[in-house]
Parts: sequence; C-alpha cells; structure tokens
Amino acid sequence: MNFVPNHTPFELSAERLRELALDYASSPIYLDNEEWENSDNPYRRQLRPQIIKHLDFSEPLAADQVLEYSALAANRLLAAIYETDLVFLPKKGFTEESYADFRTFYSATNRARGEMIRPSLERHVFGFLDDEVEVSGSWTKESLAAYLGKLAEQPDSPSASEKAVRGSSDPKRAARNWLIQMAPDFLSEASPMIRNVLGYYGPVQSEWFKVIIDEYGYGVHETKHSTLFEDTLTSVGLGADLHRYWQYYLTSSLALSNYFHYLGKNHEHFFRYLGALYYTETTLVPWCRRAADLLTEVFDGEADVRYFTEHVHIDTHHGRMALEKLILPIVDHCGESVIPEIVRGFEEFQVVNRIADEDFAAQVAWMDAGPENKRLHEPVWGKVEAGEVTAPVAHIVEPHGELSNTHQHDGDELCHIVSGTMKFVSGYDSHQILEAGQGTVIWRNRLHGAIIESDECVYEIHSVGDYRACLS
Repeated sequence: MNFVPNHTPFELSAERLRELALDYASSPIYLDNEEWENSDNPYRRQLRPQIIKHLDFSEPLAADQVLEYSALAANRLLAAIYETDLVFLPKKGFTEESYADFRTFYSATNRARGEMIRPSLERHVFGFLDDEVEVSGSWTKESLAAYLGKLAEQPDSPSASEKAVRGSSDPKRAARNWLIQMAPDFLSEASPMIRNVLGYYGPVQSEWFKVIIDEYGYGVHETKHSTLFEDTLTSVGLGADLHRYWQYYLTSSLALSNYFHYLGKNHEHFFRYLGALYYTETTLVPWCRRAADLLTEVFDGEADVRYFTEHVHIDTHHGRMALEKLILPIVDHCGESVIPEIVRGFEEFQVVNRIADEDFAAQVAWMDAGPENKRLHEPVWGKVEAGEVTAPVAHIVEPHGELSNTHQHDGDELCHIVSGTMKFVSGYDSHQILEAGQGTVIWRNRLHGAIIESDECVYEIHSVGDYRACLS
C-alpha cells in the first residue's frame, strides 16, 4: 500500500487570494498600532493590510525567497489563523477593549476568513520544501532506526545564533532578541503537538500523550514548560505577555513555529510530524545545555535558565520515547510505506531550523552594524545625489508619533532624511537617531521600523538594489 500526500490546496486565483487575505487582515485587531509592544492583549497582532494588497501569495516561494516580505506577511497571517484554535486569555483579565478583541478573534467570521486562505498561504511559505527535500529508495523499519540513530553522532557544536550572541557588540541585547524569537513557540509550547493526540489510533496515542503531560508540568502550573520560559524572560528584563514582541519576530522565527502547526493542522502530514518531533526532541538536549550556559554567561548568572536545564533532563527521555514508543510502533501498525513521510518530516524541519538559525545571526549582524550603516548613508547618498546611481524613490511625509510597524524589503534600500527626526529601529532595544541630511542603509530582508520624533519628518526611500554595488 502506498500513501500519496495531496499537496494541492484549494485553488484560488492570485487576485482572489489577495482580496481574501486583505479582507482577513483588515479586521481592527490586525491593524497597525501606535506602540512597539502589545501589552496583555493576545489578540492584537499587526498584519499591515496596506501592504498585503500589493502581494502575491498564489505560488510557492523559491528557497532563496523564503525571507522576503511576502513570506513575512504570510507567516504573520498564518500565526494568527492557527492560533484561533488555541485558547488565550489576558494575564490580568479582560478590559472592555480586550474582551471585544477576544470576541472578534474567535468569531466565526474571523475563523472562516482565515481558513479560506490558509492552504494557499501554507503552500506559499512551505512549498519550497518539496524541492529542498527528496526522499527516495526502499525503507525498512531497521534502516529507519539506523538513519535516525545517526543524529546522536552529530558533533555538539554552537549554532550560528549562539555564535552571533557571543560575538555581538552588545551580547545582552542580542540574547534578549534571541529569546524573543523563541516566544512564538515556547509561550504556547506543545499546542501544535496536541492536535495529534485527538482521535483514535491505539497505544501510540496514549504514549504521545505522556510527552504532552511532561510539557505541561504534570498539571503543576509552576513547572509547566511555558511557565519556566516566562520566568526566563522576566529574569532578563523582558515581558512575558503573549506576543508582546510581535513587532520583533523574524520571518523565520514565525515559520519555525508555524511549521509544527502546519503539520499538526493538516493530518495528512501526521507521519511527517513524527519525524520532525524526533529531530527536535533529540537535538534540544545539547542545544538547551549550550543555551543555559550562554545565557548564564551573558547575564552574569542572573538569567533563570530552568527552562533549558529542564529540557536537558526531560528531552533525553522524550527523544528515546519518540523513537521507541511512537515512530517504530507506528511503522509496525501502519506499514513501511509511511517511512518516507517520517523521514521527510525529519529532513524538512532541519531545513526550516537552519534557515531560522542563519536568519537570526544575520539580524544580529544588522543590529550591530547600525552605526556603520548610518555612516554609509553619506557615500551612497552622494552617488544617488550625483546621478551616478539611479534608483526608484518613494517620497514620504509623516507627522510626530507616526509609527512604521516593522517590515522588510526585498532589496537594499537607502533611507534619507530631508527634514525632521526619525528613530530608526533595527530590533528590540536597537535604534539609530536620524536627523535632516542623515540616513541609513537598509539591508535586504532585515526587519526594521521607525517612529517620527519631530513635529513632521520628510524622508525618501531609494531602492538601490545592492548598496555595495553603489559603492564600487
């Protein structure tokens, strides 16, 4: 018996998909706001509908496009759509506003609008994996066990993100931004996994539920893994409200969290989830050990690292359970024809994880380069002003307090201030003050935003393509 996954979503034309996505994102709870952080309101998340009307989500992105703006927009949409299946309540209870937002977020209208566009958005952001991962050959239960067992033999070496934090000009700032990237997953940890223990499929279902019980602290809230992560956040001066730092989530961080929702929401990918689960449970052990050491070092022993030390303990057990109690019994029950899907999930998650790791390292480099990017404005602007570089330009006038919610560009840009003052933000606790005649180079695919600090600010955005070429 052969299982052939169906990768074809409900077909929508590019125009109709854009129309539906804009309709979904135009809800009042998804509009831009006037604050950088969302305080104790888990239903607010900025989707920037004014830009969605210019995007095309109808085709899968190529591997070299998965960090572009349409990927950020699609992943933000998906995060909002997936989470209407989860129950979120404000920490301090409802205000009149947050209760109204609760009703809007969980309304039948909002959920239905989201489901209409979800399959196409999933194809847009995860379709590239069909080209990136190829599983071939004949598989047996024994060859699968040997293949997965090789993971334990991989060297225990620091990730690109860890190296970026240690090597940053401001390690504390980099580490806080690193923790912020973990929040979309860790604050509602195991929620995507729960999607897979509903239903009826025998002893494996009960074994998988044991993993979830561990994640939820055996019913003791203080030891629930997400509670431990909240303690980590507050110990280093960050807030622990759900999606408080939505504005600072990178495209790849949302994709990393969304990937497990994608597999769990679409039960045709049930076997892929098993492979991805084995990879994450096994690799979390050395990663969490290194993360605990890194955070202890960077924050001079003040960081609460129990979240990470607990995973060093429990995920050694979970990795073994995933193989011996879930994967191999499922193969026995369903047959060896499901093995390629298990392997695919194992390989796909490695790809998504690697992209997120490299993306965060690049963002740290971007934040650290803030003063240099401000300095580089002058020579690049000189080339533009002299007519040596011709680039499309947007002329913008904004009033005091105008907040440009975070976004990114698909090519390098030059921001030039004609008059007024702008606070240019390149990450949490990372900014440059730009006055008239000044500006900054904006790197391709790097998250940023701005707020106007003068009565009015007139500025220009020049799409230079590659700022390095401008300087050659």
